[in-house]
Amino acid sequence: MLRAAVFAALCVTLSAGAHVLLSGRPLPTPAVAMVSLGVFVLALTLAGERERGFAAIAALLVPLQLAADTVFTAGQGACYGPGAAPTPGPLRLFGVDVVCAGGDVGTPLARLVADGPRPLAEAPGHAAGPWLLLAAHVAVGLAAAGWLRGGE
Repeated sequence: MLRAAVFAALCVTLSAGAHVLLSGRPLPTPAVAMVSLGVFVLALTLAGERERGFAAIAALLVPLQLAADTVFTAGQGACYGPGAAPTPGPLRLFGVDVVCAGGDVGTPLARLVADGPRPLAEAPGHAAGPWLLLAAHVAVGLAAAGWLRGGE
């Protein structure tokens, strides 16, 4: 359990920090908690005596990274809207306060990059932006799989 907890804490900390730095917006605590719980349960389920190869690790790690990014992005969109300010209006009346309650993760990092250039995926006239972000996610997932394989 300790190994799974340390793995989840490291993975989610790196992922959340990178997401905040690249998006320029903090993450809602419940989104980070949900991803942390999912990574912990998965790591605990897969823990064992058997050594896994690069392909098996990458086949799990890349989709997991994309799923975490999706949860983080959805949480940011629901809680903060297009900017870094909380979402006003009727959305708050339909339970978003429950999702967005509990504070923000990465607010100092978001402030650090808030005045910088907009992320490539949001920059106008860059149709390749989302594809570049997807390629970056896959490349980082494969690099992390190689790193984890070395640790096995």
